[in-house]
Amino acid sequence: MINAVGRDIPEEILEMTGKEVFQGNHYRDGYVYKKDGPYTKCVVNNTQSKLVANIHDVLIKCGIKDGMTLGFHHHFRDGDYIVNMVMEEVHKMGIKDITICASSLGKAHDPIVPYIEDGTITNIQSSGVRGKIGEAISAGKLKGLAIMRSHGGRVRAIESGETRIDIAFIGTPTCDDYGNCRGIGGKSDCGVLSYAMVDGDYADKVVAITDCLVPFPNFPAHISMTKVDYVVVVDAIGDPKKIATGAAKPTTDMRKLMMADYCTQFVVNSPYFKDGFSYQTGVGGASIASTISLAKIMKERNIRMRFGVGGLTKPMCDLLINNQVDCLLDTQDFDLAAVESVKNLKHFRISAGEYADPFNKGAVVNKLDFVILAALEVDVNFNCNVVVGSDGVITGAQGGHPDTAAGAKCTIVIAPLLQGRIPAICSEVTTVTTPGESIDVVITDYGIAINPRRQDLIEAMKGVDLPFKTIEELRDIAYSIVGEPEKVQFGDRVVGIIEARDGTIMDVVRQIKPYEFA
Repeated sequence: MINAVGRDIPEEILEMTGKEVFQGNHYRDGYVYKKDGPYTKCVVNNTQSKLVANIHDVLIKCGIKDGMTLGFHHHFRDGDYIVNMVMEEVHKMGIKDITICASSLGKAHDPIVPYIEDGTITNIQSSGVRGKIGEAISAGKLKGLAIMRSHGGRVRAIESGETRIDIAFIGTPTCDDYGNCRGIGGKSDCGVLSYAMVDGDYADKVVAITDCLVPFPNFPAHISMTKVDYVVVVDAIGDPKKIATGAAKPTTDMRKLMMADYCTQFVVNSPYFKDGFSYQTGVGGASIASTISLAKIMKERNIRMRFGVGGLTKPMCDLLINNQVDCLLDTQDFDLAAVESVKNLKHFRISAGEYADPFNKGAVVNKLDFVILAALEVDVNFNCNVVVGSDGVITGAQGGHPDTAAGAKCTIVIAPLLQGRIPAICSEVTTVTTPGESIDVVITDYGIAINPRRQDLIEAMKGVDLPFKTIEELRDIAYSIVGEPEKVQFGDRVVGIIEARDGTIMDVVRQIKPYEFA
């Protein structure tokens, strides 16, 4: 069946999942549903201890068995230890057919690939995957499906009961013996626990894993003792130094700096740049550079930001230090400066649901003026791909991309015209992860394209000295330099689905042909 972005979703996938095809951003506006709830084991006896000696014993207490769904969060990013230590023990116990429901999976989790190959893990639900897990899924080694959801979409799936988490594991930098979790303190500070909050609220069993046990009460708790069944103390839950990836650092690349300047000039000439505007940016080099240059113009013009939101980096936190923003709303910290900034009283933690859940009574993303995003590919219909590489291998994550793009008044995507020798602006993206109706502006090193849907922005930019082009012109320039690339050859088997925020199907991911089984 053809969906609203022109993708043909196989009928067997619709039947298997019970889902509908994507029908537009506002298709489920006003939809009414009853939230799911967890089974809760009451603690009345005041002599009981929640402390458990090790991962093996806590799995036994939680009743681990074949076919369960296990929840994880990714606030330690490339420094995470929790997923690997839990899945190693699950594997040793001979448990099979596990579904991992993680807020994201990355290169830190490469060691679980053998557990995919031997059937310990048969399904994955995540905002995306990087590294060897993505390669394994693309090669058809996952027996079930990989479901890719946005951060808001993950909350929606759990709250609605579409996904039931049997056991959630929360890596917490500090915890007391009764389960009060905090994202700060200890030796493994990650700042916030925003993605794990929904796990705490809805999982049937919740296990706090910490490397720093502190005296009761560990207040104010980021995840309360009222949600936690057991506490396990281990040697280390993660390496905070690996929270900051290479992409989360300022750039010296002249091409990226030029795109950042284009972005800043577009923002300041738009109708939304005024006192009290709101803003989110990603962690790409150009995005970070645009925040730094925007701060200078804000100071020159005496314009103040009302709030900044999202995964935060040092340049955003510097706005708070320099009194240029009223407050920051934080779901994830991308560097140690952001982790440190959490101690500021105007730096607020919010849950992933408050941030981006489309199935609540209003998320923060709906109040955004600007969001600055990146993409692997953008096509002439402004559809974006942030998950599947040009070789067809799953290599990225939706994260908050579809959520913020749908919510913001002005969504700007920064992408170099060419990613190596591959056109980033193309006739048709490999996989649609964010629909073109959400994207307002595409900024490249060869020019800027405004979505024809946004005639108001086109009018506002008349007379502005920036290199405006149509999206087709940008595509043609890219093809004139490196030629039109051949399409990736996929097999017939669907190995993953890209969910829209509302749970409908945006696209499917097929097994790449070199690995197709006979």
